[in-house]
Amino acid sequence: MQELRLLIVSRHALVCVESDEERRLVARLGAVCRELDLPLFTWSVADGMRRRGQQQPVYDTGDPLKALQHIDASRLAAVYALLDFHPYLAEPRVVRRLREIAQEATRNRVTLVLSGPSLTLPPELRPYAASYRLRLPDEAELRGVIRDTFRDLSRDRRLQFRLDGEGIHAIVSHLRGLTLEQARRVVSRAVLDDGVLDAADLAHVLDAKRERIEQSGVLEYFDVDHDLPELGGLANLKSWLTRFRAGFGPRAKQLGLRPPRGVMLVGVQGCGKSLAAKTIARAWELPLLRLDPGRLMDKYIGESEKNLRRALETAEAVAPVVLWIDEVEKAFAGSTSAESDAGLGRRIFGTFLTWLQEKKETVFVAATANDLSATPPELLRKGRFDEIFFIDLPNEAERRQIFSIHLALRKQDPAAFDLDALARAADGFSGAEIEQAVVAALYGLLAEGEAALTTERLLAELAATVPLSRSRREYVAELRELARERFVPAR
Repeated sequence: MQELRLLIVSRHALVCVESDEERRLVARLGAVCRELDLPLFTWSVADGMRRRGQQQPVYDTGDPLKALQHIDASRLAAVYALLDFHPYLAEPRVVRRLREIAQEATRNRVTLVLSGPSLTLPPELRPYAASYRLRLPDEAELRGVIRDTFRDLSRDRRLQFRLDGEGIHAIVSHLRGLTLEQARRVVSRAVLDDGVLDAADLAHVLDAKRERIEQSGVLEYFDVDHDLPELGGLANLKSWLTRFRAGFGPRAKQLGLRPPRGVMLVGVQGCGKSLAAKTIARAWELPLLRLDPGRLMDKYIGESEKNLRRALETAEAVAPVVLWIDEVEKAFAGSTSAESDAGLGRRIFGTFLTWLQEKKETVFVAATANDLSATPPELLRKGRFDEIFFIDLPNEAERRQIFSIHLALRKQDPAAFDLDALARAADGFSGAEIEQAVVAALYGLLAEGEAALTTERLLAELAATVPLSRSRREYVAELRELARERFVPAR
């Protein structure tokens, strides 16, 4: 509210707001205008120009050019909210009229607020414009939504409210990341489903939250509480997670310690980096969001950067959260060259680095990387992440544990196998290659109609497999040598 008030008081001619929450924006503008004793007008192509609080629109202002002509002619000190105005920013006469109004706006005390889901100003208007971010609702607004929605629904129904302070806090925490209207619909559905608002309605909220996050097209919501395999080995990483978990508590805040910022997991393909990222979320009991680098890119100029900003804003809105960026080198491909993609990769990378350094919300970044040659060196600099761990091929003890985990996951008794012999035979195998050997052996068992899986069949499967450490020996050796000098071993 203070930021919006400042933009109007400082007489910015154009204020651009990219948002789907029209009603919330207009309500916020109304509050600021009442405080400043300024009239507020809203315009849409359907209704034309209408003064806030009046039913009758201004005559013949449905056309955007005529609406702007009315504003220019009236010379009234006021705020004008032009809703869904983005389609008309490509019309030369509309752009020219906007520019003329903007040139006189300071003297006339006129502020035009342009809103829409996506706004791209033509070059002529950019010198007169400022951007305003209508952030997602905070805790106070969401508490108000719960209260007001339940009260409105209770007027003609007998409903029960069974939430104590802790229950309300849990609902509010899970509503974070939704727009105000989405939160209102979720609460309405939860109440009307059984006539009661209680802790059981968290399931409705979580479903809506997952849907909202995945609507972005860039983020995926992962539920790590169920069916997540145990992470074999990596004792050093697990110890770090145990120690730094305290950074989320009130004692750390009292000592002036910020919550952990993130880790980068570098290593040989198939050695458990993705599983480690999921394990962090489970160990710290935080939601897990995955940023899909391939979905960031858009053919339209400026949209790729907007996709990244939207994803990071959503992650901040649902904080505390773990943001998993898988194969981070792919997210910023081309960041070391301005020629290959007209500098797009560099711009996206710069946006991400700035956010990583300055983010205020508790978003723990778990980034994984396979190809260090494609990873921007700025990302590997100390201070970007709390720690950079190298996940090497598992040693014999870890291979034994990995065999035990994957056999148990597939209804096999690990005690019935010679795990020591299997661990020795799998020297140089990654965790993913060990898992695939178990899966392939079981498929062979089904195909041949054998009664039980044996150590001998598993050994035969291992012997028939060429692991990455042999097929790409030079790559693995180079990665290990580099990691020995720069990174902390995860085991």
